Amino acid sequence: MNKDMMNTITTLFLGVGVGVFVGWFVRGRLSRNFSRLSRGSTKKNGSEGDEAGECSADSGEYKLVLVVNNELKMGKGKVAAQCAHAAVSAVHRLSLKDPDMLYQWHICGQPKVVVKTESAQSLRQLADKARSLGLAASIIRDAGRTQIAPGSQTVLGVGPGPEQLVNEVTGHLKLF
Repeated sequence: MNKDMMNTITTLFLGVGVGVFVGWFVRGRLSRNFSRLSRGSTKKNGSEGDEAGECSADSGEYKLVLVVNNELKMGKGKVAAQCAHAAVSAVHRLSLKDPDMLYQWHICGQPKVVVKTESAQSLRQLADKARSLGLAASIIRDAGRTQIAPGSQTVLGVGPGPEQLVNEVTGHLKLF
């Protein structure tokens, strides 16, 4: 091999080596930063959270319950859409209120349950009870463009929150 070819091969290997090292370093730094952002900056006590990001027995059990107002006799697609609105609203509220709890609910599989109640009055009572226990609660009101009257209270989202507290509010209700 001549000297020019040796220099070219050396430069190539050196370039690939530096590229691999820089990629490895940047990837490690970015994934740690993303992990911190996705679960909030700190725990309530000010310490960093579990770096592994695993669902553990210590983190507790969390769930989101969606309560459908059954008196409206909505079609399946309408119920699905209203439950989606309630789930999005509930997650948004919790992201502002307690990002660490949202992260724990997320890594534990985001448990969700859909139950039913028989009136808008019952939805309001359940929402009041949830709020009195410190849980997020959002009642979805329909825009009235399809099956039901504008402003109808369709679904209540309770949580995500500690399973025991959520059950105090919704544990007596039947599955939808």
